[in-house]
Amino acid sequence: MKVIVICGATATGKSDIAVEVAQEIGAEIINADSMQLYTGMDIGTAKLSSAERGGIPHHLLDILTVKEDSTVAWYQEIARRTIDEVHRRGNHALIVGGTGLYIKAILDDLNFPDTDPVIRARLEMQAIELGSDALFAKLQELDPAAALAIDRANTRRIVRALEVIEITGKPFTANLPREDSSRYPDAIQCGLVMEREHLRERIDARVDRMWSAGFVSEVDSLIEAGILEGSTAQRALGYSQIIAMRAGTMSEDEAKEETKRSSRQYARRQETWFSRDARIQWVAPHQPRLETILEKINS
Repeated sequence: MKVIVICGATATGKSDIAVEVAQEIGAEIINADSMQLYTGMDIGTAKLSSAERGGIPHHLLDILTVKEDSTVAWYQEIARRTIDEVHRRGNHALIVGGTGLYIKAILDDLNFPDTDPVIRARLEMQAIELGSDALFAKLQELDPAAALAIDRANTRRIVRALEVIEITGKPFTANLPREDSSRYPDAIQCGLVMEREHLRERIDARVDRMWSAGFVSEVDSLIEAGILEGSTAQRALGYSQIIAMRAGTMSEDEAKEETKRSSRQYARRQETWFSRDARIQWVAPHQPRLETILEKINS
């Protein structure tokens, strides 16, 4: 049984093509989008509805409340266990998502040191006193590659990266697994790519659809459910902007436009992250997606 990955930037159509591929080859889908892990975060994460999943089992969706925080190590453990279960059922495991660090955690071996409470406390105090932007600038200086993989609004992960750098004396990314030490050396990785202007149009149209589908109401419900009590979910694209809107720091039009802008920036970071992995086989815009991916799987 195979491990197959479909990755790429946001709005490139990963979820839909994954269902088609799974139907063709007999696979179960494992989510590798860090925000689709959360119950109730549906519209803003473009999570497929039950009907849109085409009868294909989908795993690691809706397994956390918005009050809970996830870690890469936790995700690695639960994702690998899910792959084992899928293989025992005689099906291929199809990993789908755009969270590059999560995909890398599945395929390769992590080597992160334990936390140092003294260093952690000092960095957290700096985040409060100086702001997360100052810490992110420090991360960009010390480890530009890590800064590409981490959202500048995610203070918790910025602090963790700086902590690892200080503990080890090496860049955060130096502690990431080497590609020659893969847990699944025969894994097939397919990346979806689009022309930049086309992707921009798709992102903007997706955000407009989300608003029309009731995105603001979804976030209102999650505020009532405690999203402000967790540090991860509330920083998700779109969600953080609507939360800011409800706090009175931006208008609804500003929240929508900022969601589009931030999503385009995120897509560029994703493209840069995935481009660093030579194992990914890219599906060009002019190629028929289903046929091309099936050909790569079967070659």
